Amino acid sequence: MNGYRTDKTVAQAVRAEVTPKTKADRAIGEWICLWAGETERCAKQHSMRTNFILIFTFHFLATLSPLSTASDWDRMKDIQPHGYVCSKAAGPIQIDGDLRERSWQAAPWTSYFADIEGVNKTKPRFRTRAKMTWDDQYFYIAAELEEPHVNATLTQHDSVIFQDNDFEVFIDPNGDNHEYYEIEINALNTEWDLFLKKPYKDGGKALDSWEIPGLKTAVRIQGTLNDPRDIDKGWSVEIAIPWKVMAEHAHRSTPPKEGDQWRVNFSRVEWLYEISEGKYRKVPDKKEDNWVWSPQGIIDMHRPEKWGYVQFTSSAAGKVRFKADPSASVRDVLHEIYHAQREFHEKQKQWAASLKILGLSDFAKQKLISPPAIEITPEGFKATAEIKLPVGTTQRWHITQDSHIWTK
Repeated sequence: MNGYRTDKTVAQAVRAEVTPKTKADRAIGEWICLWAGETERCAKQHSMRTNFILIFTFHFLATLSPLSTASDWDRMKDIQPHGYVCSKAAGPIQIDGDLRERSWQAAPWTSYFADIEGVNKTKPRFRTRAKMTWDDQYFYIAAELEEPHVNATLTQHDSVIFQDNDFEVFIDPNGDNHEYYEIEINALNTEWDLFLKKPYKDGGKALDSWEIPGLKTAVRIQGTLNDPRDIDKGWSVEIAIPWKVMAEHAHRSTPPKEGDQWRVNFSRVEWLYEISEGKYRKVPDKKEDNWVWSPQGIIDMHRPEKWGYVQFTSSAAGKVRFKADPSASVRDVLHEIYHAQREFHEKQKQWAASLKILGLSDFAKQKLISPPAIEITPEGFKATAEIKLPVGTTQRWHITQDSHIWTK
């Protein structure tokens, strides 16, 4: 799970230990898990040590990140999500980690991954790229990860995979920031699939019990696994996700219709390792790197509004051009209001009823039909804005206090 290490990490770190010695140990651990929205997982866990909890609690308090604020948006707003045209597979695909099949050869690569905060940050040490295709049964994803020392340790399904170097997939079918899927996989082909009803910052909880029946994954190592004595070329990942599983929360046609765009992003978590006594060991006190296809602007993958766009077509690769989202400007306006509201609420303990109270303009440059309106609701607020599309039709968009964004 890459690049956010906020409330989620709290619960995931708790999972990693073994049997609580006292009821107090367990109570502290359950409180941490409850705060992070992980009670279901922690109820199944029989593990925590007193010393770990004490050390971790200090770490938890020291590293806890604030709620989403307008300053987040300052770093995110200029990020332009990448686009990719995903053509239908040119032939059958065998999920074995080998990307030399005709369908994969026809599919274009994404650009090489960049730092999660953007291209102005340090260039990743190793190259990563991905490609996509589809047929009537599956959405296929492949990735190529350059890595001189391929290593992995986790072998149990639904382990916290990002504790190893990994490759991660994020999918929000209808782009409403809610009900999205995540898959993580390491070089041992150990996989973690989970579903989130909404982002962590909005009170979302990871549903680890959610599974993907029929999911196919494979890894191929270009070198040797867990052998520090040589230099490897890297590893490749191949994934097939059944449409029928994603249809559960897609709220749109699955498989997609011609021209449909889904929000998708990929992340690679890369730790710094050293070789000690013939074994790989993480370099102490070094944070992981987070390299992504479409930069987020901040270190948090759970901001679906900045994920890339994948445009589906039945045409052969190279025959269809990517079309920019005509609603991007109004979506950005509403996200700016959302972030300003969150910052205002954190300070004032109430929601602002107007743009003026938030210190925002009427967004005249965005060519809205009229200034956005804010309505206070029992749950929080709803902001609304309208835009005229290039084809002449009007769209009315809404966003609420939990970042849910939609149009009717």
